[in-house]
Amino acid sequence: MSSVLVLNSSSEPLHVCDWRRAVSLICKGRAEVVEHSDRRLLADDFPLPVVIRLHTQVFVPYAPLSASRGNILARDKHTCQYCSTKRGEMTLDHVIPRSRGGGSTWENLVTACQKCNARKGDRSLSESGMKLLSTPARPRDRMSFLIMKHRSQNPAFESWSRYLKVS
Repeated sequence: MSSVLVLNSSSEPLHVCDWRRAVSLICKGRAEVVEHSDRRLLADDFPLPVVIRLHTQVFVPYAPLSASRGNILARDKHTCQYCSTKRGEMTLDHVIPRSRGGGSTWENLVTACQKCNARKGDRSLSESGMKLLSTPARPRDRMSFLIMKHRSQNPAFESWSRYLKVS
């Protein structure tokens, strides 16, 4: 339904959770509402949170983002990196095929429609005569990437912008 931005007690962006988790944290006294929407939960006439702040500081160890299917699709905005279509089922394509030593890394995986993936097959870009719309790369900032991932599905994103370093 709606995503909620979770801030650390120092007001740094920490996470994005769904509204149920946010309400649970508030009811347990672990967080406070920083901003809420005009919508309300019917049962308690409780304003639906948009941004919450935790009462205690949470240490987040560095954990690199995995080059998972969902993350690659989000990075490429669910757009085929060969023909720019957004229609149909998207697949992942290895720019350098795995059979030729290409790994499943941020720099070697791109989103492709099934037609382009089949057309390229087990060949390199030069052999297939295909070109990429953009060079695949690892996201520079973990939190910015996670926020961007939720941006399209959250109408409250604009109210998050003052808490983020994302344009």
